[in-house]
Amino acid sequence: MSASPGAEPPFLSVHAAVVFVIALLTGLAAGGLTYLGGTGVALSVLAGLTAAGVAVPVLRGLIR
Repeated sequence: MSASPGAEPPFLSVHAAVVFVIALLTGLAAGGLTYLGGTGVALSVLAGLTAAGVAVPVLRGLIR
């Protein structure tokens, strides 16, 4: 099946979707492990967000 001429392009490319999903999983793992290590919820969320943010450019360079 081919796309019709008036079809919109996808919102995210497959590459971007894979990078964001792996970054999300990385952030969840880092935040969860930080919380299980005895740190409070706020700092665990901050650690997870930081890990996810750092993972995006790294994964973008690795996954080509």
